[in-house]
Amino acid sequence: MAAETQWEYRVLTLGSLWKSPSDEDLEDLLNEWGEEGWEVIGLQKPANSNSMTLLAKRPLKLSTRRRRSMPSRY
Repeated sequence: MAAETQWEYRVLTLGSLWKSPSDEDLEDLLNEWGEEGWEVIGLQKPANSNSMTLLAKRPLKLSTRRRRSMPSRY
């Protein structure tokens, strides 16, 4: 039986009540995320705002799992 894929998630809100992100900035961000293996799976845009929240996921790597399980230095 194959192992079940585990995911890590990323959430980012862009823009504000008054100013939305430019198309160029959004495209640059999406290309950067794509190079890092992220896939955008959701977008939320509040009705009375120029902001947007992106939700992305990528397969969880063993190295990321180890880093997250290490005790914090703070």
